[in-house]
Amino acid sequence: MEECTAIARGLTIGLDLGDKYSYLYATDSRGQIVEEGRLATTVGAFRRRFGSCERAVIAIEVGTHSPWVSRLLRECGHEVLVANSRKLRMIYTNDRKTDRVDAEWLARLARLDPKLLAPIQHRGASAQTDLAQIRSRDALVASRTQLVNQVRGTVRSFGGRVPKCSTASFPKKSMEGIPAEIRPALSPVVEMISSLTSQIRDFDRRIEEMARTRYPETAVLRQVKGVGPVTSLAYMLILEDPHRFKKSRSVGPYLGLRTRKSQTGERDPQLRITKAGDQLLRRLLVGSAHYILGPFGPDCNLRRFGLARAQRGGKNGKKRAAVAVARKLAVLLHHLWVTGEIYEPLRKPRKENTTQSR
Repeated sequence: MEECTAIARGLTIGLDLGDKYSYLYATDSRGQIVEEGRLATTVGAFRRRFGSCERAVIAIEVGTHSPWVSRLLRECGHEVLVANSRKLRMIYTNDRKTDRVDAEWLARLARLDPKLLAPIQHRGASAQTDLAQIRSRDALVASRTQLVNQVRGTVRSFGGRVPKCSTASFPKKSMEGIPAEIRPALSPVVEMISSLTSQIRDFDRRIEEMARTRYPETAVLRQVKGVGPVTSLAYMLILEDPHRFKKSRSVGPYLGLRTRKSQTGERDPQLRITKAGDQLLRRLLVGSAHYILGPFGPDCNLRRFGLARAQRGGKNGKKRAAVAVARKLAVLLHHLWVTGEIYEPLRKPRKENTTQSR
């Protein structure tokens, strides 16, 4: 389907994106099918297909290919709706799910009411490129953690124990606790851990330099102890535009740090968080929250709030406190980013200030 044929006035198009091929389903202003077929999921094929066509509303689903596809289609002059996959239950629960059916649903929902797609906005190409550095570092950290656990678990199964140490010193310290009979099996793993640690350090240096030179606003976020270059830069790149949120309080739910709600009658169970936002940023914020609540965390309103929350949270109090602090931290960072204010760790509530002034 290389030639541009039926893209005409008043068309709504659904595109089900696949790794090799994408399925197209087009309807006119009356909802009648105008065209359907498939095309290769490549830059060249999409540019040939949509580059010279008249303007259309095109609905695609968020996924691996949606960032570059949405940018390309907008460059070609089309209106693009990137549907939130979490909201498209009528597609996922369809007992006749095919590429054609998915494309048709996207087209008809976009024609009926675009809000039904809960459309999202992809970040720009520059932000996506810079964010790739942080995501690559995160992948290396996850691989190193898995290998460290592998070494510790194997050593314990032979009756030994690797001494407690930092990840940086693990390659040297671990060899002291590895029994001689399994050293040939674990030595290559320890060497890989050492190599990953070196590469992670390189990423840390590049990310800190990027934050300092290209994103100096991160310094405002790093006023909060526990928020370093990686977390502050990831926060700015993932949110990209702070003014997309009318209120700072909206950032917590956006990042999936709000608890689910399933209230009916007198039944109102306590559920887990939605996890609806970016997984990487949510994990980084929770990590910062753990530092704030930990033994080296500074005395501040966030820490006091979290410790009080942990005491009344039951057996999972510490976990819930960390999530609650992460949610407040997300709100605080947005406020600092928008206003550029000096962070006050022990800022007094407004009511107290009002009372004192009186």
